[in-house]
Amino acid sequence: MSTPLQKLFDLSGKTALVTGGSRGLGLQIAEALGEAGAKVMLTSRKASDLEEAAAHLQAKGIDACWVAADASQPSEIARVAADAMQRLGRIDILVNNAGATWGAPAEDHPLEAWDKVMNLNIRSIFLMSQAVGKLSMIPHRSGKIINVASIAGLAGNSAAMTMLAYNTSKAAVVNFTRALAGEWGKHNINVNALAPGMFPSKMTKGTFDRLGADALAAHAPLLRVGDDDDLKGAVVLFASQAGKHITGQILPVDGGVSAIIAA
Repeated sequence: MSTPLQKLFDLSGKTALVTGGSRGLGLQIAEALGEAGAKVMLTSRKASDLEEAAAHLQAKGIDACWVAADASQPSEIARVAADAMQRLGRIDILVNNAGATWGAPAEDHPLEAWDKVMNLNIRSIFLMSQAVGKLSMIPHRSGKIINVASIAGLAGNSAAMTMLAYNTSKAAVVNFTRALAGEWGKHNINVNALAPGMFPSKMTKGTFDRLGADALAAHAPLLRVGDDDDLKGAVVLFASQAGKHITGQILPVDGGVSAIIAA
């Protein structure tokens, strides 16, 4: 017997932990999960940003809480996972969104910057997934892990885009997603990734300032960049029962840019 469509997308009674959830794409994702009915816990480095983000969600009627932590530090990741378990009871949905970038020519890329990007963009995803898997998802034999990759991880860049560490880290997120999906499917855990294209955010501000929104939009078949709604439907699909038979997949949300690259 089939399930009504609205019920398939309903997250009422579910809990979600969103890293990098205080602004930008992370906040958009948290808002979507909360609007679908989930109780949401946000984490990022700055308490003031988290307090503002939680208030924004609460004003929309979303049950939201937060904990400040540096996701590049293994001890902080363990603390966040334990705190989330204590406050939420279990973690049904994990969104690994925290990330950083660094622009420099490959020949001059600082080692410390390489390590910073790799530690936050891929090592933290491994450690947070491992912690949440062991504490909640594997024992409950249920879970949805959603990693935020990027179309920068699907192909190389032109000479104008000098982001070697970022691109490499996001490519690692893509294959991490596939590999973990293969390993944890036996625990009824779905692991998927979103691969956003150009969205206005603090991370992309330099690119928007340098190239301009119109020029960036011109590269997409839909002739637009992402907005405050464009990740919402995709993340709820991956987080809900509507996506229960989808795992190990990478979904570009990019106005069609990756289709041109693939062609």
